[in-house]
Amino acid sequence: IMLALGIPREEIHKFADAHHWLKFFPPLCKRDMNNFGARIDWRRSFVTTDANPYYDAFVRWQMNRLKELNKIQYGSRYTIYSPKDGQPCMDHDRTEGEGVAPQEYTAMKLKVKEWAPEAAKTIQGKVPESASVYFVPATLRPETMYGQTCCFVGPKINYGIFKVSETEYYVSTKRAAWNMAFQGTFFTDDKFPRDESELVPVAELTGASVVGTLVNAPLSVHEQGVRILPMESVSPTKGTGVVTSVPSDSPDDFATVTDLAKKADYYGIKKDWAELEIVPIVETPSYGNLAAPFLVKKMKINSPKDTKQLAEAKDLAYKEGYYKGTMIVGDFKGEA
Repeated sequence: IMLALGIPREEIHKFADAHHWLKFFPPLCKRDMNNFGARIDWRRSFVTTDANPYYDAFVRWQMNRLKELNKIQYGSRYTIYSPKDGQPCMDHDRTEGEGVAPQEYTAMKLKVKEWAPEAAKTIQGKVPESASVYFVPATLRPETMYGQTCCFVGPKINYGIFKVSETEYYVSTKRAAWNMAFQGTFFTDDKFPRDESELVPVAELTGASVVGTLVNAPLSVHEQGVRILPMESVSPTKGTGVVTSVPSDSPDDFATVTDLAKKADYYGIKKDWAELEIVPIVETPSYGNLAAPFLVKKMKINSPKDTKQLAEAKDLAYKEGYYKGTMIVGDFKGEA
């Protein structure tokens, strides 16, 4: 960044001294503002750090006074964090990605009821039989979880089973688990992770090996459970690498379960795993209460490989459901 600003390499070491920043940049800012034509009374300018003892004394008094009044509290907040540097990485600390903020997902806990045979052999003796193991798909649309009919994994993606406690384990990609570790998922509050070697999965599985696993999907109308099924387009670098399926409102999901049902033998699954009833969740004025099937048929999307049309259908369905949809099931039935 320094080199990009035109600062000679031999001068960069001087910026290790925080006060050097105060000497170097303010004159440049003043020059640029004058060149821009700004009319500023520079006689009133001053530095707002402890280099200015008068302003520093005012800030200290103010903060101490607020603390005395119990107006200051300590807590956690979400931020962009750099594992490499071991510290938060604010906008101006990045060579690229300015303006990028944390993306909030809702993680669903899908408890394993019955493992697929290959996965069962892999985890035998590595996870206590009395422990609960959860697949943890991340979603941006938790309101649609009533319509879950299956859960997708990437068949070629490597997953890990990570210990949360003596009785609880999560299945996700290593990347996702490492991100969750910074949020206190796998470590106690008094231990902050510094190196990935601190987070070791108790077992590793391929996506293909867990296909057919029966899991309990919270809120889903299919209370008997849903199956883990393969989806080639699952990204290992997005969310947790596990994707719950709501084919009533997601065109990608509907296209995939339709394809899986048509080619069950090819994918090595039972056809009925991909044919659970698709229930209406959200009523929309333009696409009815089954937006995804409506759009897939209207746009003549024939397979999950029709990525361009699916991206367009997804945009239409999500906007319609988010801005104009009304819930027709669950605790928020009748609400927009």
